[in-house]
Amino acid sequence: MQVAVAAIAALAATGFAVDLFAGWRRRPRPQAAAWTMAMAAYALATWSLVLGLATGWAGGTFGIFYLLGAVANTMLLATGSVYLVFGPRAGKAFVTFTLVLVGLGAVLVLGTPFVGEVAEGTMPSGREMFTAPGPRIIAAVSNIIGTTVVVGLALYSAARYWRSSRHLAVGNALIALGMLIPAFGGTLTAFGEVGGFAVSLLAGAVLLWAGYRIATAARFSAAAAPSAIDVPDEADAV
Repeated sequence: MQVAVAAIAALAATGFAVDLFAGWRRRPRPQAAAWTMAMAAYALATWSLVLGLATGWAGGTFGIFYLLGAVANTMLLATGSVYLVFGPRAGKAFVTFTLVLVGLGAVLVLGTPFVGEVAEGTMPSGREMFTAPGPRIIAAVSNIIGTTVVVGLALYSAARYWRSSRHLAVGNALIALGMLIPAFGGTLTAFGEVGGFAVSLLAGAVLLWAGYRIATAARFSAAAAPSAIDVPDEADAV
């Protein structure tokens, strides 16, 4: 059952990534590229989860899952938010910071020896798989920074536009919720709650996609001011 839920989550994340990529092709902007890459990382990490649950966790599978899902994803999402809200100068500076953090994460995750294989149907933690604390530290730093930036700016936009554009506010609120649920779900793995973690990934992908679509529709109909997350589409983004 948990493999099936994880597979549905991976399909949802893949669909959202394709939707974002199509919007970027129609109207390329840096925040669009950041969000497209972020959801591509989300999708690949979730497909790695499916593979690990179905066949057992080897080092390579867990490394991809951990690097893309625990290190890169939230920082790429935050990059898109910074570009939109603070402009190109701040966005470029944040890109540099993201590249350094994700690059360091890649070195630590791929360069740290793994403990060994884990039985199929289980969800190991970083503490169980890595022989050193470096990957866990960089994942914690990335998640705290990325989640704080995206959720903070999304909630700010939701509050700011609650009166002028209710749909835009709701879209941003869903985006914030879509960030927080997987973050909470990640803590469940420490207690062996694999099914709950897979459900949280599914909920996160669906809520992020729904928030994007609702806010996009609001921008199209009301020409509202930019929200915390903006990915170009026919409606000039979220």
